[in-house]
Amino acid sequence: MKLIFATNNANKLREAQQILPQYQILSLEDAGIHDELPETHETIIENSKEKAEYLFNKYHIDCFSDDTGLEVEALNGAPGVYSARFAGPQKNSDDNIALLLEKLQGVENRKARFVTYVTLIINGKEHIFEGEMRGTILPYRSGSAGFGYDPVFCPEGYDKSVADLTTAVKNQISHRARSLQKMAEFLNSK
Repeated sequence: MKLIFATNNANKLREAQQILPQYQILSLEDAGIHDELPETHETIIENSKEKAEYLFNKYHIDCFSDDTGLEVEALNGAPGVYSARFAGPQKNSDDNIALLLEKLQGVENRKARFVTYVTLIINGKEHIFEGEMRGTILPYRSGSAGFGYDPVFCPEGYDKSVADLTTAVKNQISHRARSLQKMAEFLNSK
């Protein structure tokens, strides 16, 4: 089965392909789609739905989209829906991490969670799958694997950042992996 993943992010695409090897997962570029997908809502779940609905309504294809946010307890859930552009519209991960560490300097409560919503539209029907990974924000960067906030996020039950974990471990415990695994279970049950 072929599914279009509403992304051109090579890291996200690779994760999805590793988690869903039984499906042919194509990026927007692979599918010849060059549209800028809308993200106009104030919640992660609504942005996930908006991207999938846009693709389905315009191209009538089976597709899925995700939207992810990092929610930090001491920052009242920020950066949340603004995670990718926390430090500005340039969407630079290094800048986002630097700003996050600056805002948490001297803060004891470093509890956080990643949350991902995946919206699947297949045969014209919409299905939503949620995944989360709880943990804490480290006071420093560590590791070279992963992307985004991975170098400063330490998952519950671990003593190192997500960027220090192997891909195999990350693909078992991450927020995106959990939501994609739920989607795979749903697809396999059909």
